[in-house]
Amino acid sequence: MNKQHQSILNLAVIVAALGYFVDIYDLLLFTIVKKASMQGVGATDATMLADSTKVINWQMVGLLIGGIIWGVLGDRKGRLSVLFGSIILYSVANFITGYIHTVDQYAACRFVAGLGLAGELGAGITLVSELMPKEKRGLGTSMVAGIGLSGAVVAYFTYQFTLDWRLCYKIGGVLGILLLFLRISVAESGMFKQVKEQNVSRGNFLMFFTNAKRFKKYVLAILIGLPTWYVIGILVNQSDRFAKAMFGSTNLDSGRSIMFAYAAISLGDIAVGFVCQYFKSRKKGLLLYYMLCIVCLVLFFSNYNNSNSSMYAICAMLGFSTGFWAIFITMGAEQFGTNLRATAATTIPNMVRGALPLINMMFLDLFQKSWGWSIIKSGIYTGIIVLMVTLVAFYFTEETYHKDLNYIEGEDILP
Repeated sequence: MNKQHQSILNLAVIVAALGYFVDIYDLLLFTIVKKASMQGVGATDATMLADSTKVINWQMVGLLIGGIIWGVLGDRKGRLSVLFGSIILYSVANFITGYIHTVDQYAACRFVAGLGLAGELGAGITLVSELMPKEKRGLGTSMVAGIGLSGAVVAYFTYQFTLDWRLCYKIGGVLGILLLFLRISVAESGMFKQVKEQNVSRGNFLMFFTNAKRFKKYVLAILIGLPTWYVIGILVNQSDRFAKAMFGSTNLDSGRSIMFAYAAISLGDIAVGFVCQYFKSRKKGLLLYYMLCIVCLVLFFSNYNNSNSSMYAICAMLGFSTGFWAIFITMGAEQFGTNLRATAATTIPNMVRGALPLINMMFLDLFQKSWGWSIIKSGIYTGIIVLMVTLVAFYFTEETYHKDLNYIEGEDILP
């Protein structure tokens, strides 16, 4: 029998939230300390773009590979095993990053950190979803993401206070290790324990591709999350470039834009759980956030965005409007059986993260370099295409609010 927790702030939620807090602290820290840290490992103004791109690309590769590895392990060995293993891996990588001296060492550490970071949220969301009653699991997972996403804000202020990028990485590593003591008291999912005793395939990543209906659900679950990384990866991350093109600013701090955006994302992720609870629907809550995102995008590219202050404010508004990360991953987890749920919940968000280079290729390589468009026109059309794809995927995505999660996936093979 699966023991369920009624409180939305039970130990599993708190531990998963704090784990994701350290996860986001680490994930966004490179963006915040990029210039100082790259200079610290020998990058020059001439090599900065290429060297920093190399580091972040290796991190993204780690996230993609790690998403599959941890997802499979989550369904084969248990949700708690992934929570322990992933935090140890990226905490150690974080701490070692504080001692690196070359770009290649930096890239290697970020690759290992990416492997570890890939497992944290999916395993946490899966565990919380299975431990809580269906009427409250959306609230529980939104708390995990809402509290966790505030790690980006702490990363920003940690660097502002210390002005030492090496110390920031060491602090992240220590925070992760401290979390291990909390996790000792967390119980494993009862649903997983039941499935583990059955003779059924668990964590088979290829099962997403051997059944037409399952493959469709998997692809749709990825596509509905695309606006989050278009907003963060393109608009907020490059807000300094947009500010220069739109109103001639040369001193806008994109790190501050990220801080404001993630503070608002955190609030949005907490709020979305209550919005879905009010509507008794995941899809209605998600649609409301999509509409809000569209309004904020219009504001971003409008004449109202004409100063550093307005840019920071609109980045915060965009952040809130994309604060549906928790519900998007929860919907992914809810669409698959217990023997495949951790694999889905872990790989789906990392596939969305992995889509950012493709979105960047369209935004930069195709629209700006090949077609000669301005950064503003490229940003607008990239957003239109991303949102059109997302809204079509949203239309065909099933409602999962009332879905019972205590079932398994069969091993049907495509004809």
